[in-house]
Amino acid sequence: MREVSATEFQTRAGLYIEQSGKEPVLITKHRRPARVLLDIEEYERLKARDTRQAYATQDLPDEWAAALEAADYGEADPKLETLIK
Repeated sequence: MREVSATEFQTRAGLYIEQSGKEPVLITKHRRPARVLLDIEEYERLKARDTRQAYATQDLPDEWAAALEAADYGEADPKLETLIK
């Protein structure tokens, strides 16, 4: 994986966009990983593997809602209880 600083990426963005078609480009900021530039086909392949799904409370499957209602969450912190009231 190619690694470049954010400053270097800004200077030569076109080059790194082209290189990301061959391999991911890791963009660092203050020597820490910040972003990865990927080819769109690789991104779509990875995204297709993500099977997570978010639900609104009212849309939860019945068995999940029942399991949440039956769960023991332990003793509630009294400080949090005052926020609810």
